[in-house]
Amino acid sequence: MANGIDPSTSMAALFGSRVRRLRLAAGLTQAELGRRTHVVSTRITQIERASGAKPTLHMARALDVALNADDLLVELWPYVYREAFPNWSRLFMEYSERAVSIRQYAAHVVPGLLQTEDYARAVLSLDALLDSEEQLEERVAARMGRQERLSTPDRPELWVVLDEAVLRRPIGGPAVMREQLERLLDAAAERRTTVQVLPFDQGGHEAMGGSLTILTLPDGSEVAYTEGSDYGQLIEEPANVSRYTVIYDRLRAVALPPLMSLDMIRSAMEGNYRGANVPSPSEQRRLAQKQLQQSGRGRLRGGRGRTPRPDPRP
Repeated sequence: MANGIDPSTSMAALFGSRVRRLRLAAGLTQAELGRRTHVVSTRITQIERASGAKPTLHMARALDVALNADDLLVELWPYVYREAFPNWSRLFMEYSERAVSIRQYAAHVVPGLLQTEDYARAVLSLDALLDSEEQLEERVAARMGRQERLSTPDRPELWVVLDEAVLRRPIGGPAVMREQLERLLDAAAERRTTVQVLPFDQGGHEAMGGSLTILTLPDGSEVAYTEGSDYGQLIEEPANVSRYTVIYDRLRAVALPPLMSLDMIRSAMEGNYRGANVPSPSEQRRLAQKQLQQSGRGRLRGGRGRTPRPDPRP
């Protein structure tokens, strides 16, 4: 137990013990490390003792570079960050990392596992309690980090039902939405991912007002998670989980089949967000100038008529 701090008590304590061990191995004092990371030495003391504010992602990166830690501290940081969440939220994240199957219904936004970085930033920036741009980037980084499991050999089976509102609400603007819908189409082409759309004309249903997630764990047990704009609830009691499983199965049954769902996503992308790839005014001016320059090469020279030669370049 280094410096009187037990690294098993929390992830922040583990992070602090790693910083201290790396600092001592590098032969640096706390003041020297503080200068290298542009903070006062007392901040290094707080990090090593797991006291005061938890290290930010920016701080973890700076420490990694200063201590030549080969991304050890950056990789540990998401677990430190997670400790700021309520117990039920942390437990849900832990279950999600172990789940062999994830079934989700999304009422308002694309689920985090399938969000693009720009879409995630747009969604997370809507939080009225967001403190700073740095905090926003930390949340984006954490969300993108959770997607990494989808590219591993033991990736879970992912089945997502999207309310039609998810496709129609232009979060982040047309360009962001077009990229996000393309991401959904790409994800649906993957072998272990299924995407369905629940159209408006299906009317009301039991999960209106929030999202629903059903997780199947390696031992076959299941947990459910419901979330609204300002609440979240983890359900572990088997009888209650079964009730939410039935609700999800009903949603899946009335949603469009996967192929028709992909057609609706394409339709929204080409209809609602068709102009997303229109060049900006500055880009339009640049292209126009380039065209003028190219056409000028074939104009008359010295007042003599001449048949323009085609530009041989592609």
